Amino acid sequence: MIPITISDDIIKILFVFVVGTAALLIFRRTLTSLFSVYAAQSFLIALIALVLFATHGSTVLLLLALLTVASKVILIPHVLRRVQKTMKLKRDLEFRYLTPISSLAVSTGMIFLVYNIFSRFIFDLSEDRMFFFGAVIGISLCLIGMLVISTRKTMITKILGYLTMENGVLLFSIFIAELPLIMELLIILDLVMLIVLATVLAFGVDSTIEEFHHRLYSFTLWFKE
Repeated sequence: MIPITISDDIIKILFVFVVGTAALLIFRRTLTSLFSVYAAQSFLIALIALVLFATHGSTVLLLLALLTVASKVILIPHVLRRVQKTMKLKRDLEFRYLTPISSLAVSTGMIFLVYNIFSRFIFDLSEDRMFFFGAVIGISLCLIGMLVISTRKTMITKILGYLTMENGVLLFSIFIAELPLIMELLIILDLVMLIVLATVLAFGVDSTIEEFHHRLYSFTLWFKE
């Protein structure tokens, strides 16, 4: 078992890196690097769950960490890379409403806003500082995911916004209520279906019927490999 003081220090450091990955998701334009950043963010959240497991011994936290690594660090980034390879799209250069710099400034403001709002009442629920920081970072990740969805034009980048929001929900739940494992499984299944449906829509946005069938066929070939 890890002493609580040591685990709190480790988790605080991991929180800093999680916020850093969120900033990179807003700022970076190369798709392969965005997938790597998402995988790194998911891995950091899995590490947070492992540290809490080593501190409190909850089996649910261990299972959540293993499930997060298997699905969000390995499976989903792999699927996204294959989709990106099929679409032959290397960079997402188009932004709307906000530039990368202004998006980063807005996301920083959202983090401070969530911090100020939560600091007014959350200590009435718990005096644990990790409880507070987990709630703040989790909600902030959800808001940053929404910002990515609204400011990016490419469908595959919008998917990363949804995935970031789900990471925020997972992080929030780890500290607030320990999300039941079955609910996490259902969320991951929903995310996989979201990726598949959004990819099909992305192929058909600028295609004729014949081109759409050709693109979809080339996309399904790698399932048979």
